[in-house]
Amino acid sequence: MGTRMTKPDFSTILRWRLAPITLLALALPQSASASGTEPGISALIKWLPLLLQGFAVDVGISVAAMAIGTVLGALLGIGQVSQIALVRTLADWITQFFRNAPWLVLLFFCVLLLPYQIQFFGWTIPFPAWVKGIIGLMLPVMGNVSEVVRGGIQSLPSGQWEAANALAFSRGQTLRMIILPQAIKRMVPPWMNVYAVLMMATPLVSIVGVEDSVTVARAVLSAENSTALLMPVYGLLLILFFAYCYPIARWTRRLEKRYAIA
Repeated sequence: MGTRMTKPDFSTILRWRLAPITLLALALPQSASASGTEPGISALIKWLPLLLQGFAVDVGISVAAMAIGTVLGALLGIGQVSQIALVRTLADWITQFFRNAPWLVLLFFCVLLLPYQIQFFGWTIPFPAWVKGIIGLMLPVMGNVSEVVRGGIQSLPSGQWEAANALAFSRGQTLRMIILPQAIKRMVPPWMNVYAVLMMATPLVSIVGVEDSVTVARAVLSAENSTALLMPVYGLLLILFFAYCYPIARWTRRLEKRYAIA
C-alpha cells in the first residue's frame, strides 16, 4: 500500500511561514547589543515610538493613494468597456501608460512637475512632499485598478448584457444594477493585491523627501552613530510591514477561494 498523504493544517503552515520572521525578531536584540550606545533591546525600545510614527505615515499615504486611485481607476475601467470608441481608446491608453510606468519615475515626475504651492483666486494652496508622494503613487494604482475593473466587468457572461437589453434596460442601468454588483465580488481579491503592492512600495516616498519609516530609520542610525543598529532598525521595519501585509495576503487568498477566482 502506498503512503497516504495528509494535508497539513493551517496552524502548521502558519508556523512554517512565520518561522523566518520569528528568527529575525529574536536576532534583533542580539544584533543591537553590539552597539556601543544602548545595551540590547533598549535601543529599539527608545526609538520604537518614532519608528511607529513613521510607519503610520506609510499607512496613511498608502490608504490615501489607494482611495484616490480606486475612484479614478474605476472610472477608467468603465471607460475601457464603453461603446464610444474615443472614450474606450483614451481610457485604454491612459491605463496602459500608468500601469506600465516605473513607480519611482512617476514619483520623481510629480516632484519635479508639481509646484511647491499654487495661487487660486488669492488663496495659496501648498503642495508638500507627502501630497506629491500620494499623487505619484496614486497614478500607477489608478492604472492597475482600471485593469481590475475592466477584467471584472468582462469576466461576466455576455448573455447578461443581452438579457438586460431585451428587458429594455439602458447600458448604464445594466452596468449599475446588474453587472457591477456581481463584478465587485471578483474585483475585491485583485484590488487587495494592488493595495498590498502599494503598501510595500510606499517607502519609495522617502527618496522624494517624505518623512516616512525609512526616513526615520536613517535619522535613528545617524543619531546613534552606530552601524550595529543597521540590522535591528531595518529588521524592525521589515517585521512591521510583514505584520501589516501578510493578513491582507491571507484574506485575499480566502476571498479568491470563496468566489472561485483563478
